[in-house]
Amino acid sequence: MSATETIRPLPPLPVDHIPCHLTSRTPIQGGYKDKTLPLAIGCLGVVFGDIGTSPLYTIRECFHGKHSIGLTPENLFGVMALIFWSLTIVVSVKYVSFILRADNHGEGGIFALLGLVAAESKKLSPRIRIIATGGGILGAGLLVGEGIITPAISVLSAVEGLEVATKAASPFILPITCLILFILFFFQRRGTANIGKLFGPIMALWFLAIAVLGIAAVVQAPQVLLAVNPLYAYHFFVTNKFQSFVVFGSVVLCITGCEALYADLGHFGKKAIRFSWLGLVFPALLCSYFGQTALLLKYPEMAFNPFYGLVPIFFLYPMVALATMATVIASQALISGVFSLTQQAVDLGYAPRFLIVHTSFEIKGQIYVPVVNYALMVGCLLVAIGFRESSGLAGAYGLSVTGTMNITSTLFFILATRGWGWSLRRALPLLILFLAFDLSYFLANLLKVIDGGWFTLLIAGVLTLIMTTWRRGRSELYRKIGTRLPMKVFLEDLARHDIPRVKGTAVFLSVDPEGTSPVLLHHLKHTKVLHERVILLSMKTANRPSVNAREQVEVEDLGQGFFRVIAYIGFMQRPNIPEIMKLAAKHGLQINPAETTFYLGRITIFTHGDSKMMLWRKKLFAFMARAAGSPTAYFNLPADRVVELGAQVQL
Repeated sequence: MSATETIRPLPPLPVDHIPCHLTSRTPIQGGYKDKTLPLAIGCLGVVFGDIGTSPLYTIRECFHGKHSIGLTPENLFGVMALIFWSLTIVVSVKYVSFILRADNHGEGGIFALLGLVAAESKKLSPRIRIIATGGGILGAGLLVGEGIITPAISVLSAVEGLEVATKAASPFILPITCLILFILFFFQRRGTANIGKLFGPIMALWFLAIAVLGIAAVVQAPQVLLAVNPLYAYHFFVTNKFQSFVVFGSVVLCITGCEALYADLGHFGKKAIRFSWLGLVFPALLCSYFGQTALLLKYPEMAFNPFYGLVPIFFLYPMVALATMATVIASQALISGVFSLTQQAVDLGYAPRFLIVHTSFEIKGQIYVPVVNYALMVGCLLVAIGFRESSGLAGAYGLSVTGTMNITSTLFFILATRGWGWSLRRALPLLILFLAFDLSYFLANLLKVIDGGWFTLLIAGVLTLIMTTWRRGRSELYRKIGTRLPMKVFLEDLARHDIPRVKGTAVFLSVDPEGTSPVLLHHLKHTKVLHERVILLSMKTANRPSVNAREQVEVEDLGQGFFRVIAYIGFMQRPNIPEIMKLAAKHGLQINPAETTFYLGRITIFTHGDSKMMLWRKKLFAFMARAAGSPTAYFNLPADRVVELGAQVQL
């Protein structure tokens, strides 16, 4: 039994966020006047790694990939216009100007946005609630799929630069890529606290380098700057018709990683992210894309790798090394994001408990999830070996990105109209503008399902199935064990019987604060005694990333030596029961840790009960429940003070 078995999330508590020692990842609030520049440099290595390495393959895929188009000046200007306006509308307008406003007490990301929408559930119809929840879960699955594809396509693209120097390097591209990926995942358990300090400066050097290389090419063909005119994009579609729509699925690669701007909001804040994007990243990316376009105007034979075509031969090997470091940093940022997403899914009740290891004492947001790390490593190596080159992965990549973008736009519209009170006159034009790009990108990438997009759909589908099955199974389990006996009835019955009491304190984890813990009933049935003081501890996951320490614990004296403790945990906090007990002491509930025993339930699930779940989903849920991590480690309980009692439940 888990004390975080909360079926319905609580609405946000009406208190301001105050950093708490229980918080696993503390959002940065205030103090920007002195910290904007350091934060801006820091977020270069975390937020913009993915989108910052997109110039490695975007234009190449438009003119040399499986879904490319003929290389003519008109097509070059048309594609460049699409890239320019995609970066401007989707990233600068949609994400930087609007989506960043949807912060859940400082935090961003798909689950944070879903939490904001869930907080307005009373204003939503059942159908919209289902759409919002399903969309959030699907978006999380797509992001994990992106976490598998990004390291493979990024590192492959960087190492493929060796082919520009010498064709003799071709047989070694894939082995070198696999070795780099293996090393990247192998060292995850050691954390990135030390080398992470170098990520920002390295990425700053990367953006400066691609900007300088791009400017050098633009100077030789300044007419490419005319591509800012959207009429070139219009003529591109009119002239090429359906083929232009196919190429649109490759143009989307220029905005991969835009979700990271929102997902890492809690680490750096809006001001630093906007400062970095507008001050360096956006201009550098435009310089690189315009530079590659200028290069292809003069040397169309470089279409097989226009990015490295910008690099002077004497600087080629250093640039390959810098690109490899940049792609590793981009991969690291996304891997860390998947770890964080996993923790949020566990705390919100969408996934079973996993062992979560904190790799830094100073930076609480740095975590390592072993089972997820190994799954990502196997997935990355398999896709690298299976697709063999970055062009093969481009089809799989676009679907995950565009699918998540559509879900984010939809959830933002629901939040703006139902949560913020925006009128349709204000919100609908934005939704139409956002979806004009998002849906077009998504539909264009559907054409690439056979060429790799199936992989993204498979990953997202499997993860969505797992998360919904876990959520449904928990609901059924709660229905079976959560409301058997009200606590009030139990205490009334206890007063009529002379139950022996023994010295010490017993803490029972309870799903339902108003009900009697099945573990308590099981304990009383077999031992016939109770401790002189009994604490019934329930945890509720809030729709916010962290909860103020002063508001985190409620203590109620139920009489007869019984106390009810309710702990409110943010979805970015780790439930630490010893620390919760310390907070309870401030409410007058003093306990001696040496005389305290924690009772946990270990439930064995059988699948032949009356639940309406399909049998195969029951079996999947039962398997996940058996494979879930130890509650002793998850709740940070002292192992020598824990007693586990078994129980059987028929679903």
